[in-house]
Amino acid sequence: MHIDGSTEVYGILGDPVCHSLSPAMHNAAFAAMGLNNGYVAFKVKDVKAALDGVRELQIRGLSVTIPHKQAVIPYLDSIDPVAEKIGAVNTLVVSDNKIHGYNTDWVGANRALDKELSLADNKILIMGAGGSARAIGFGLAEAGADIVITSRTPENGKKLAESLHCPWYPLDETANLSADALINATSVGMNPFADKSPIPEAALVNFPIIMDIVYSPLETLLMKMAKKAGCKVIDGLAMLLYQGVAQFEIWTGQPAPEEIMRKALLLGLQD
Repeated sequence: MHIDGSTEVYGILGDPVCHSLSPAMHNAAFAAMGLNNGYVAFKVKDVKAALDGVRELQIRGLSVTIPHKQAVIPYLDSIDPVAEKIGAVNTLVVSDNKIHGYNTDWVGANRALDKELSLADNKILIMGAGGSARAIGFGLAEAGADIVITSRTPENGKKLAESLHCPWYPLDETANLSADALINATSVGMNPFADKSPIPEAALVNFPIIMDIVYSPLETLLMKMAKKAGCKVIDGLAMLLYQGVAQFEIWTGQPAPEEIMRKALLLGLQD
């Protein structure tokens, strides 16, 4: 990377943020495309102050991660309609001193799943009712999928299901359900729950396609069991990759170098 007075700055806002794989992914993409751009991590506690600085420093674009995906919204000049429905933003574009918000989490999930089945009219079960499940749910609704929500917490699950106009079931009833695909949008499978699966192994036969948004570890217990059961599997790297691909394309207006970005993510996971 060559940094000079013409280098355009991009980055990620979060706290914590040192673990993020986004700098490796986006810097690899910028370099591959010959763009004089640099992407860095910003540990931010005061969102308003940070966005004031973004305007003054003329930073061109940002990713937004936990815990700021909702906190940034009051300080934006505009927000994409789907991101507004989701109620969370993970991508910022700065133009003419105005900050515009988008959500590419749902794009990442849709692109990953769309490679295995047509989303329209297929039944897709989402486990979880947090921010990721909400983004995925609204994205699938935009694509015309038939959605079912299961969650551990009834209040959150029922609220999400109501907003998506779809049924809700307790998480422990997932084994009695069936769908064309299942998405794990819970933290089960991630440390400290790496030795657990959100669904019993025997129930996996009811779901021909299994997608897990957990990417560390890359092969979760759910992924191992799904392969053993003969399911098609989509690991957590796919959603991470495609939400980043969508960000790159929003920022640059150019097709993203997907394979280079994927390799950068894999290398980052090995570090």
